[in-house]
Amino acid sequence: MSELGFNKIAAAVLATGLVVLGLKELSEAIYKPEVAAKPGYALQVAEETTGAAPVAELPPDWGTVLPTADIAAGQAQSQKCVSCHTFAKGGANGTGPGNWGVVGRQPGVHPGFAFSDAMVQFGKAHTAWTYDEMNDFLKAPQAYVSGTKMTFVGLKQTQDRINLIAWLRQQSDSPAPIPAPKPAAAPAASSAPAASDAPAASDAPAATK
Repeated sequence: MSELGFNKIAAAVLATGLVVLGLKELSEAIYKPEVAAKPGYALQVAEETTGAAPVAELPPDWGTVLPTADIAAGQAQSQKCVSCHTFAKGGANGTGPGNWGVVGRQPGVHPGFAFSDAMVQFGKAHTAWTYDEMNDFLKAPQAYVSGTKMTFVGLKQTQDRINLIAWLRQQSDSPAPIPAPKPAAAPAASSAPAASDAPAASDAPAATK
Protein backbone atom coordinates (compact mmCIF):
# COMPACT_ATOMS: atom_id res chain seq x y z
CA MET A 1 0.00 0.00 0.00
CA SER A 2 1.40 3.38 -0.92
CA GLU A 3 1.98 6.05 1.68
CA LEU A 4 -0.73 8.20 0.10
CA GLY A 5 -3.32 5.43 0.42
CA PHE A 6 -2.41 4.82 4.04
CA ASN A 7 -2.76 8.52 4.86
CA LYS A 8 -6.24 8.62 3.27
CA ILE A 9 -7.39 5.64 5.33
CA ALA A 10 -5.96 7.15 8.54
CA ALA A 11 -7.59 10.48 7.83
CA ALA A 12 -10.96 8.81 7.23
CA VAL A 13 -10.71 6.84 10.49
CA LEU A 14 -9.73 9.97 12.41
CA ALA A 15 -12.59 11.98 10.86
CA THR A 16 -15.09 9.24 11.72
CA GLY A 17 -13.83 9.17 15.31
CA LEU A 18 -14.15 12.94 15.62
CA VAL A 19 -17.73 12.84 14.26
CA VAL A 20 -18.71 10.08 16.72
CA LEU A 21 -17.12 11.95 19.64
CA GLY A 22 -18.84 15.17 18.61
CA LEU A 23 -22.25 13.50 18.39
CA LYS A 24 -21.74 11.96 21.85
CA GLU A 25 -20.89 15.32 23.41
CA LEU A 26 -23.84 16.96 21.66
CA SER A 27 -26.35 14.34 22.81
CA GLU A 28 -25.13 14.57 26.41
CA ALA A 29 -25.51 18.33 26.33
CA ILE A 30 -29.08 18.09 25.00
CA TYR A 31 -30.36 15.19 27.08
CA LYS A 32 -28.42 15.75 30.30
CA PRO A 33 -30.72 14.66 33.19
CA GLU A 34 -31.65 17.29 35.80
CA VAL A 35 -30.74 16.04 39.27
CA ALA A 36 -33.28 17.09 41.93
CA ALA A 37 -31.99 18.77 45.08
CA LYS A 38 -34.18 16.44 47.13
CA PRO A 39 -35.53 13.01 46.23
CA GLY A 40 -39.23 12.79 45.47
CA TYR A 41 -41.78 14.35 43.18
CA ALA A 42 -42.35 18.06 42.81
CA LEU A 43 -46.11 18.56 42.87
CA GLN A 44 -47.57 21.93 42.07
CA VAL A 45 -50.56 22.48 44.33
CA ALA A 46 -52.54 25.66 44.06
CA GLU A 47 -53.25 27.26 47.43
CA GLU A 48 -56.91 27.62 48.25
CA THR A 49 -57.60 31.24 48.99
CA THR A 50 -61.14 32.28 49.68
CA GLY A 51 -60.29 35.82 50.69
CA ALA A 52 -63.14 35.78 53.22
CA ALA A 53 -62.46 36.99 56.75
CA PRO A 54 -63.35 34.68 59.67
CA VAL A 55 -67.01 35.02 60.62
CA ALA A 56 -67.56 36.09 64.22
CA GLU A 57 -69.73 33.68 66.21
CA LEU A 58 -72.99 35.33 67.23
CA PRO A 59 -74.35 34.69 70.74
CA PRO A 60 -77.26 32.23 70.92
CA ASP A 61 -80.84 33.43 71.07
CA TRP A 62 -81.33 32.33 74.66
CA GLY A 63 -85.08 32.70 74.54
CA THR A 64 -85.12 30.08 71.80
CA VAL A 65 -82.32 27.69 72.78
CA LEU A 66 -82.79 27.39 76.54
CA PRO A 67 -86.34 25.93 76.49
CA THR A 68 -85.22 23.26 74.04
CA ALA A 69 -81.81 22.52 75.58
CA ASP A 70 -80.87 18.97 76.59
CA ILE A 71 -80.69 19.26 80.38
CA ALA A 72 -79.39 15.70 80.83
CA ALA A 73 -76.59 16.39 78.36
CA GLY A 74 -75.78 19.57 80.29
CA GLN A 75 -75.49 17.61 83.53
CA ALA A 76 -73.16 15.20 81.74
CA GLN A 77 -71.00 18.14 80.67
CA SER A 78 -70.81 19.29 84.30
CA GLN A 79 -68.87 16.13 85.14
CA LYS A 80 -65.87 17.78 83.52
CA CYS A 81 -66.02 20.39 86.28
CA VAL A 82 -66.62 18.39 89.45
CA SER A 83 -62.92 17.92 90.21
CA CYS A 84 -62.82 21.66 91.05
CA HIS A 85 -66.43 22.72 91.65
CA THR A 86 -69.43 21.53 93.58
CA PHE A 87 -72.93 22.26 92.32
CA ALA A 88 -74.84 21.19 95.42
CA LYS A 89 -76.67 23.74 97.51
CA GLY A 90 -74.41 24.77 100.39
CA GLY A 91 -71.53 22.77 98.93
CA ALA A 92 -68.03 23.67 100.13
CA ASN A 93 -65.55 25.48 97.95
CA GLY A 94 -62.87 23.36 96.34
CA THR A 95 -60.16 24.33 93.92
CA GLY A 96 -62.90 26.50 92.44
CA PRO A 97 -65.85 28.20 94.11
CA GLY A 98 -69.15 26.43 94.76
CA ASN A 99 -71.41 26.94 91.76
CA TRP A 100 -74.90 26.57 93.20
CA GLY A 101 -76.80 29.59 91.90
CA VAL A 102 -73.93 30.73 89.70
CA VAL A 103 -76.13 31.91 86.82
CA GLY A 104 -76.99 35.53 87.62
CA ARG A 105 -74.39 35.75 90.43
CA GLN A 106 -71.72 38.45 90.40
CA PRO A 107 -68.38 37.13 89.09
CA GLY A 108 -65.47 37.11 91.51
CA VAL A 109 -67.70 37.10 94.58
CA HIS A 110 -68.45 34.01 96.68
CA PRO A 111 -68.10 33.51 100.44
CA GLY A 112 -64.85 31.90 101.54
CA PHE A 113 -63.20 31.70 98.12
CA ALA A 114 -60.08 33.68 97.15
CA PHE A 115 -60.54 34.68 93.52
CA SER A 116 -57.73 35.83 91.28
CA ASP A 117 -57.25 39.57 90.91
CA ALA A 118 -58.27 39.20 87.27
CA MET A 119 -61.65 37.69 88.22
CA VAL A 120 -62.22 40.26 90.95
CA GLN A 121 -61.66 43.07 88.46
CA PHE A 122 -63.89 41.32 85.94
CA GLY A 123 -66.63 41.13 88.57
CA LYS A 124 -66.38 44.86 89.20
CA ALA A 125 -67.01 45.52 85.51
CA HIS A 126 -69.68 42.82 85.09
CA THR A 127 -72.25 42.68 87.86
CA ALA A 128 -73.72 39.27 86.93
CA TRP A 129 -72.97 36.07 85.06
CA THR A 130 -75.41 36.64 82.22
CA TYR A 131 -76.05 33.92 79.67
CA ASP A 132 -73.81 35.69 77.15
CA GLU A 133 -71.01 36.23 79.69
CA MET A 134 -71.12 32.63 80.82
CA ASN A 135 -71.18 31.36 77.26
CA ASP A 136 -68.08 33.36 76.34
CA PHE A 137 -66.27 32.32 79.52
CA LEU A 138 -67.03 28.62 79.16
CA LYS A 139 -65.82 28.69 75.56
CA ALA A 140 -62.27 29.72 76.56
CA PRO A 141 -61.90 30.81 80.21
CA GLN A 142 -58.31 32.05 80.10
CA ALA A 143 -58.82 33.89 76.82
CA TYR A 144 -61.97 35.62 78.10
CA VAL A 145 -60.63 36.51 81.57
CA SER A 146 -56.86 36.69 81.23
CA GLY A 147 -55.27 35.74 84.54
CA THR A 148 -58.13 33.62 85.91
CA LYS A 149 -57.18 30.64 88.06
CA MET A 150 -59.50 28.45 86.04
CA THR A 151 -57.27 26.29 83.83
CA PHE A 152 -60.11 24.43 82.09
CA VAL A 153 -59.55 24.55 78.31
CA GLY A 154 -63.21 25.29 77.64
CA LEU A 155 -66.15 23.82 75.71
CA LYS A 156 -65.67 24.48 72.00
CA GLN A 157 -69.08 23.24 70.82
CA THR A 158 -71.86 25.83 71.14
CA GLN A 159 -74.54 23.23 71.88
CA ASP A 160 -72.45 21.77 74.72
CA ARG A 161 -72.30 25.21 76.33
CA ILE A 162 -76.01 25.79 75.83
CA ASN A 163 -76.87 22.48 77.47
CA LEU A 164 -74.52 23.10 80.41
CA ILE A 165 -75.83 26.63 80.99
CA ALA A 166 -79.42 25.36 80.86
CA TRP A 167 -78.55 22.80 83.55
CA LEU A 168 -76.62 25.34 85.64
CA ARG A 169 -79.63 27.66 85.52
CA GLN A 170 -81.69 25.00 87.27
CA GLN A 171 -79.14 24.63 90.10
CA SER A 172 -80.57 27.58 92.00
CA ASP A 173 -83.24 28.52 94.47
CA SER A 174 -84.45 31.15 92.00
CA PRO A 175 -83.47 30.23 88.44
CA ALA A 176 -82.66 33.24 86.27
CA PRO A 177 -85.52 34.18 83.94
CA ILE A 178 -85.36 33.10 80.31
CA PRO A 179 -85.58 36.09 77.96
CA ALA A 180 -88.17 36.31 75.25
CA PRO A 181 -87.09 34.94 71.87
CA LYS A 182 -85.64 37.54 69.57
CA PRO A 183 -87.79 38.51 66.58
CA ALA A 184 -86.79 37.18 63.19
CA ALA A 185 -84.36 39.29 61.22
CA ALA A 186 -85.92 42.00 59.08
CA PRO A 187 -86.15 41.27 55.34
CA ALA A 188 -83.14 42.25 53.28
CA ALA A 189 -83.10 45.74 51.83
CA SER A 190 -83.24 44.28 48.32
CA SER A 191 -86.78 43.01 48.99
CA ALA A 192 -88.06 46.49 49.80
CA PRO A 193 -90.01 48.31 47.04
CA ALA A 194 -87.91 50.36 44.68
CA ALA A 195 -87.87 54.10 45.19
CA SER A 196 -89.73 54.58 41.91
CA ASP A 197 -92.66 52.51 43.28
CA ALA A 198 -93.19 54.86 46.20
CA PRO A 199 -95.97 57.46 45.81
CA ALA A 200 -94.81 60.90 44.84
CA ALA A 201 -94.87 63.58 47.49
CA SER A 202 -97.75 65.30 45.77
CA ASP A 203 -99.81 62.09 45.96
CA ALA A 204 -99.47 61.77 49.74
CA PRO A 205 -102.47 62.90 51.78
CA ALA A 206 -102.14 66.30 53.37
CA ALA A 207 -101.55 66.33 57.09
CA THR A 208 -104.56 67.27 59.17
CA LYS A 209 -104.27 69.88 61.83
